[in-house]
Parts: sequence; C-alpha cells; structure tokens
Amino acid sequence: MTNKGSLIVISGPAGSGKGTVVRLLLQDESYKVSISTTSRQPRADDIPGVTYNFVSSEEFLEMITKGELAEFAEYVGNFYGTPIKSVEELLKSGKNVILEIETQGALQIKSRFPEAILIWLSPPDYETLEARLRGRGTNTDEDINRRLTAAKREMQFIPYYDYIVVNEKGLANEAAEKIREIVNVDKMSTSLNKGFLKSFYNNK
Repeated sequence: MTNKGSLIVISGPAGSGKGTVVRLLLQDESYKVSISTTSRQPRADDIPGVTYNFVSSEEFLEMITKGELAEFAEYVGNFYGTPIKSVEELLKSGKNVILEIETQGALQIKSRFPEAILIWLSPPDYETLEARLRGRGTNTDEDINRRLTAAKREMQFIPYYDYIVVNEKGLANEAAEKIREIVNVDKMSTSLNKGFLKSFYNNK
C-alpha cells in the first residue's frame, strides 16, 4: 500500500467547527496542517506562523505572481492562500496534510492535486450555524449576516466535494474520527496503488 501522505481539504462555513475538528486530527502525529498565508489582520487569539502566516496585500499578490501558491482565494475582503512548497514536502515525508480552506481554493487544489480528498464539514442545519455564529459574541450583526450570506453561496459547491461530515453539537471527536476513516479507506484506492501489481510479483 502507498506510503505517501494524503492531501485532505476541509471546508465549511464559519461556525462549522473546522478549527476544533482540525485540532483533534492533529493529536495524531501522522497529520500535519499546512499553514495558510493571509492578508487579513491578526486577531487577539492568532499566533503568527501557527494559525496563519500574515503578510500585506502587496506581498500576497507578489506570491501569486511568483507562482508560490498551490491555491488562493479572496474571502470577505481578505486574501488567503497555501504555499505549495510546504505541502509537497510534507506529502513526500508521508504526512497527511490538512488544508483548512474555502471552496474557491478547494477547487484549485483538486485541479492541481486530483488525488486530494475534499471534505465538507457542516453543522446539522442552518439554525445551528446561525446560533454558533451569534454565540461567539465577537462579531457584529453586519459581520454575522455577511458570513451567513457567504455560507449560502459556498454550499452550492458541495457537489464538488468527495464527502460530507456533519459536526453535531458536542460531537467534534466523532467528526474527526469519521475523517480519519475516510483517509484510511482512501489509501487503499487502486488509483493510489498503481504499483501494487508489479510489487506483488517481485518476490515470486
């Protein structure tokens, strides 16, 4: 079976619990997150180089020009992107690489890496999504409404994803385990093990 790492794209609306689920996945040392680069301003709980690599809009556009990004997107007025070099290095080392990115970037990744696993993480329903956003207490009504509008737009892209995982309230561990199961099954796909037949006869 293949020893190469899997590239896992996790998308979902703000309030879907992506951050929590990704942190649970990272408790397994075989999973690593590729740190995205963004032009947005750091928040109080951000750690530069850990949550994001923060750059100016001008620096971000220069990275695009130089072809240094595997994907990039604009979301609510800010740029987000994934440096391609770090992704390729982690995959070659056998690590399962997690990209927590928006739909626009996810489709770019699938085009560049056809073997990537696209997973849509979702709350069970719209009411739960809205309640989670309002329950944060850190966003204005205008910002919440903008994120809800963005969620409706993003959900139109669900058919392009390979799997949907529902993150029920208080069950983030179960959601993370479902993602691990998806990754483990994918590693047994024939498309990732094209050299199996040849290796099978090596010891005859």
